[in-house]
Amino acid sequence: MKVVPKEQLVDQVGTKTTSDWVTMDQGRINAFADCTEDHQFIHLDEEKAAQTPFGGTIAHGFLSLSMLPKLSEGQGVVPENVMMGINYGMNKVRFLAPVRAGKKIRAHTELVNVDQKDDNRFLLTSSVTVEIEGEETPALVAETLTMLVCA
Repeated sequence: MKVVPKEQLVDQVGTKTTSDWVTMDQGRINAFADCTEDHQFIHLDEEKAAQTPFGGTIAHGFLSLSMLPKLSEGQGVVPENVMMGINYGMNKVRFLAPVRAGKKIRAHTELVNVDQKDDNRFLLTSSVTVEIEGEETPALVAETLTMLVCA
């Protein structure tokens, strides 16, 4: 994580980062299915899912999306004295390819805009691409919004 004076945050537009790999194992997929009550067979039934074009179970698209906080952990740029970051929403999300159980994903993020709301709040817009290890098509692309609050 790069820390800069508040006055220099806007100068960081264009900063790019890449996260570490995270494995999307079947246990994580099962836990997400239980949390969201989305128990569709393509996520849980390995035998039945093997008969689909996916060739096995896949992570929920929303599971891949929900991994963005983990994938952005320790990444990017923040102003000095930041107290917290708040998920402010998204402008765009597209699920481009399924993530097969056992595959690894990582995020490529670019800071595309900084909007200073007042002396202590900054709205950051980032472009995120979630890569699937060994695959050409990414799992998803998104434009995320994060509100940073400084002391």
